[in-house]
Amino acid sequence: MGYSGFRVLKEGLLGHKGWKPVWRDPDPKPEYDIVIIGGGGHGLSTAYYLAKEHGLTNVAVLEKGYIGGGNVGRNTTIVRANYFLPGNSEFYSHSLKLWESLEQDLNYNVMHSQRGLINLFHSDGQRDAFARRGNAMVNQGDDAILLDRDGVREHLPYLDFDNVRFPIYGGLYHPRGGTARHDAVAWGYARGADQRGVDLIQNCEVTGIDIQNGKVTGVQTTRGAIRAKKVGIVVAGRSGQVAEMAGMRLPIESHILQAFVTEGLKPIIDHVVSFGMGHFYISQSDKGGLVFGGDLDFYSSYASRGNLPMAEHVMDAAMTLMPAIGKAKVLRSWGGIMDMTPDGSPIIDKTGTEGLFIDCGWCYGGFKAVPGSGFSFAHLMATGRHHEPAAKFRLDRFRTGRGLMDEEGTGSQHNLH
Repeated sequence: MGYSGFRVLKEGLLGHKGWKPVWRDPDPKPEYDIVIIGGGGHGLSTAYYLAKEHGLTNVAVLEKGYIGGGNVGRNTTIVRANYFLPGNSEFYSHSLKLWESLEQDLNYNVMHSQRGLINLFHSDGQRDAFARRGNAMVNQGDDAILLDRDGVREHLPYLDFDNVRFPIYGGLYHPRGGTARHDAVAWGYARGADQRGVDLIQNCEVTGIDIQNGKVTGVQTTRGAIRAKKVGIVVAGRSGQVAEMAGMRLPIESHILQAFVTEGLKPIIDHVVSFGMGHFYISQSDKGGLVFGGDLDFYSSYASRGNLPMAEHVMDAAMTLMPAIGKAKVLRSWGGIMDMTPDGSPIIDKTGTEGLFIDCGWCYGGFKAVPGSGFSFAHLMATGRHHEPAAKFRLDRFRTGRGLMDEEGTGSQHNLH
């Protein structure tokens, strides 16, 4: 079923009775060529690109709950390519290019809005660091503009520029950055994969991974055993638990990242803004709600909600940066479970078991990486070769120490990245 302005007009005249479910709800078959564990953004995009780019359609996506019910529906929707280190920068640049053509590719409105991202700085040292980052972004082929104080004021006049503790010195402007509607991204990929013959199987929790003679042969689920030639683990936040079924122990901790949404307001914030002296970032959704977040809850947890001290910290940062936000009422909050790696960069790699692949460790960067991650993971699973932009996301870098990508420069402590 294709979407168009004419179709919307026709259905409006006919009482919207012609719309059908956008993907099937099939029962699992006994065997597939490829099984993807995890029906979130990365799993669905992997299945989509396996079908679209490699012609592999005998594929099943197994989701223990409902499609898009995990982290992809629990984030602050930011899309950007402002990474500094080689290995990360080319990957996120590739992902942003996929974002820019995604709606046409999927024939689905994911509400991708390139409204621009401004990272504020509050000291001379931060200015130097952002200038260096901006030069790296430009060298990668992306866009970056270093704004002085007046330049920021022109874009963001509502900020507290003269805060005694954290005065605003300027900002790094990334015009192609922006937001997308997180649910719609999952739905668009689900629809696209289903149209190409992929089975999306909901309420199907994987309880075991079958391995014989060092080779994966299938999975055990709450809906019966499913045989498969290849299995991909794409279960952000639960990667350690699922990998343990295959006898693996990953270098990952699970931490909660909270997000908050206010009541709907008239347009006020037409960029994505991040605070340089406290981990706080904010944008405004299409419904008018302010969407914002901050730091991790610093202890490991599998809960889907965070603690009150961190919520208070986020609110403090919001009031420091833009006091006017204090009049808005927070309607809801939630927590996503982050796979945190020792260097803050992800993993897309084969495992020691033939036919078993893993895509995990996205830390804060999971949503913006959805197209790039799926494209690169599909390439790896289909061909057995690493996709060039993701070639440095190797699992063994934590064992050997070669190729570590510590973007934050905080050392080997998972919850500081």
